[in-house]
Amino acid sequence: MKNKEKDYPLLGILLVLGFTIMGPVMDTFAKLASNEIPIGQISFSRFLVQSIIIIPIALFLKILYWPTKGEILLHFMRASFILTATSLFFAAIKFMPMADAIAIFLVNPFIMTFLSHFILKEKIGWRRVLACIVGFSGSMLILKPSFALFGVVALYPLGTAITYSFYIIITKYMTKNIHPITLQAFTGTSAVIIILPLLLIFNNTFFEPLHIVWPSLKSLLLLIAVGVTATISHLFVVYGLKFSPASTIAPILYLEIVSAAILGYFVFLDIPDHFTVIGVSIIILCGIYIFIREHNQSSESPKVLRE
Repeated sequence: MKNKEKDYPLLGILLVLGFTIMGPVMDTFAKLASNEIPIGQISFSRFLVQSIIIIPIALFLKILYWPTKGEILLHFMRASFILTATSLFFAAIKFMPMADAIAIFLVNPFIMTFLSHFILKEKIGWRRVLACIVGFSGSMLILKPSFALFGVVALYPLGTAITYSFYIIITKYMTKNIHPITLQAFTGTSAVIIILPLLLIFNNTFFEPLHIVWPSLKSLLLLIAVGVTATISHLFVVYGLKFSPASTIAPILYLEIVSAAILGYFVFLDIPDHFTVIGVSIIILCGIYIFIREHNQSSESPKVLRE
């Protein structure tokens, strides 16, 4: 089968829906951990736990191998993007409500849709572009970024959106030839190799986010939880990209704000206002539209599924 990732767009969407649920769970654990643990150490733990989980699985499945020079470069580029995106977002939610941060971050599907067109040469119709724009407008209705309230911290989720978009594009490119589990094993290892020297160099210096502290039992459990949920959520993304074009799943990512709003309310007592209710409604309708549209297109093209 050629280009398997384009044969099952509905399955890809379902997998990404799993990410929109699990991703905010990871963010919740990270926000709780940030009360005691510096951001750099949380990011390090997130990728270390991923490596500890994924590498044995990859070895058991006999899908781990020594990458080529070109692949090594791509693995480190991909790890650099997701490490930067993760650290910026963890830094943001330390000070901001998760829904605020994700509302700003959700410019990501808009960026990703157009990057997939110009870099991956994916075809995007006007309906898909419109779905991205409508979804983003819904996220802005939920909680508008306020520089007066959060200052430069409000830029962190925007930085996350940009770096995460490039991470997704590289992921989409690499899943054509590399098993998703193998890909995640290399990502976790590469990220640890990048951030560990930074932690050792900047520990006990002026740059507090890269300090190292001895975690309490509660914080240790939270760090493990961050790593486990991150591993699961990003496997959802990688497998989703294997079955569906990046431009198709982009609008579905808006549904992440719904999970974040619910968790923010029950865990951190962040109470949504009427703009949140309207915005969430728009986002849900946008996601449902893309889901139904891809389902109808799959039904109308049975030959593609039988190739």
